[in-house]
Amino acid sequence: MAQIKITETVLRDAHQSLIATRMTTEEMLPVLTMLDEVGYHSLEAWGGATFDACLRYLDEDPWDRLRKIRGAVKKTKLQMLFRGQNILGYRHYSDDVVDYFVKKSIANGIDILRIFDALNDPRNLKTAIDAARREGGHVQAAISYTTSPFHSNEKFADYARQLEEMGADSICIKDMSGLLKPFDAYALVRAIKEKVSLPVQLHTHYTSGLASMTVLKAVEAGVDIVDTAISPLALGTSQPPTEPIVAALAGTGYDTGLDLEKLDEIRRYFAPLRQKYLDDGLMDSKVMGVDVNALLYQVPGGMLSNLVSQLKQAGKSDKLGEVLEEVPRVRAEAGYPPLVTPTSQIIGTQAVLNVIMGERYKMVTGEFKGVIRGEYGRMPMEIDADFRRSIIGDEKTVSVRPADLLLPELDTLREKAAPYLEQEEDVLTYALFEQVAVQFFERRKARKYHLDACNADAELGIHSV
Repeated sequence: MAQIKITETVLRDAHQSLIATRMTTEEMLPVLTMLDEVGYHSLEAWGGATFDACLRYLDEDPWDRLRKIRGAVKKTKLQMLFRGQNILGYRHYSDDVVDYFVKKSIANGIDILRIFDALNDPRNLKTAIDAARREGGHVQAAISYTTSPFHSNEKFADYARQLEEMGADSICIKDMSGLLKPFDAYALVRAIKEKVSLPVQLHTHYTSGLASMTVLKAVEAGVDIVDTAISPLALGTSQPPTEPIVAALAGTGYDTGLDLEKLDEIRRYFAPLRQKYLDDGLMDSKVMGVDVNALLYQVPGGMLSNLVSQLKQAGKSDKLGEVLEEVPRVRAEAGYPPLVTPTSQIIGTQAVLNVIMGERYKMVTGEFKGVIRGEYGRMPMEIDADFRRSIIGDEKTVSVRPADLLLPELDTLREKAAPYLEQEEDVLTYALFEQVAVQFFERRKARKYHLDACNADAELGIHSV
């Protein structure tokens, strides 16, 4: 037995899963010191969809958010979710952009990079892993967990060994859809532990109602670290709640050493925020309940909350059941990719179109065609030739590492972004979300102009009404 360490997800995946990543930096700042005093292994505070949401919905600079969190959190490691060659965006980026993003993430305060690829294609992790090692970051290489006729514990364990050989410092079982059942978790952790000598961390979601049981069986199997979310933003499509896990392990050989009274202070801070999200309609009841059908359609928490949001905006909320039934069909036809960003969005969007259009594949997105062409990497299973032809015709498919087809683009991006740059990191913001970034930069410039004008008026003794 060994003490279990806890990674708290409330600053990233918890609100990404429950309220589509809408927690603001201002809402985070008052609780950061409390979080820092608990003794967590790490705080997952950045990456994933937070970067996009900051720019697109919150009018915030994600780099500024990271620096503010780092400024307040002095004792605890900060962790981010990094999508390998996709970085935090939705396409593959050239190696020089990936390398520079890793460098700037670590320079701005990230300690641990959880690096994953949606397809578990190790070729898509190499550049990010090498860059993180070079910059002195902790590389946590993640396995995107899923179930299919192809996937097995043995294959996942072999992949973990390959990640260790590539330079990983720890391994994460990333169960984004809440598919990992308790006894399967026990077997999987044991299988990985037999093949690697690294710490193993478990990340799971409560979507199917299994997560707390899954955590306990993983603990018995020898997992070293588990992800949890403070209770007001736990359960549903989020993580298992921190306090019950801590209480369950207290007084055993797995005791986390965390203080429930300190955790309760944090709970009391987030409880009214939870109510605010409910009142504002950000937290939909559909993402809060247990849905054992997740074991059938394999939709991860963030994907489900976004599907609910998209269908609501389109006035098609009544189609959610049909879309969820369509998702596994599309996934199977595409070669059984794990459903995690960006494949979850791509498969989910195509499933929505198949349902709404009334005819399957009547309209096909460019991203789905890219998946079928191999632009995102190697699919777990070979795609049926007739199906491929029906989607992309006789177009050539990609057999090499997709990023090998990309020319260096950082200098070109810096030239394009030159009119907007106020900090070096802005070129990376532009690289990931060009149009959204430009809109943000223009709003930032207008705010700065307004502030300068107000300051000038104040110096002259002019008071604006």
